Amino acid sequence: MEVCDEDIPSLWSYGFCDRVASIQVTGGTWVGYQYPGYRGYQYLFECSPYKHWNEWGAIHPQIQSIRRVRDMQTHRRGCFDMTA
Repeated sequence: MEVCDEDIPSLWSYGFCDRVASIQVTGGTWVGYQYPGYRGYQYLFECSPYKHWNEWGAIHPQIQSIRRVRDMQTHRRGCFDMTA
């Protein structure tokens, strides 16, 4: 699944399960949330590959919503890739 410049309050609505094995952030800064609606544990993702869920400090490999951190002065395009 690839996400670009879009906040997603529920990954379920896009057909994605809640288990995330790895993440590749190719631009920008993102926050992943444990539950839908931007609730639960929060995980900060910066431009980098995250090959295992313990690399982002998660207790469980669960992310159900994501949003991009936006800088109001310089809004650059960013992308977020996940694999189950």
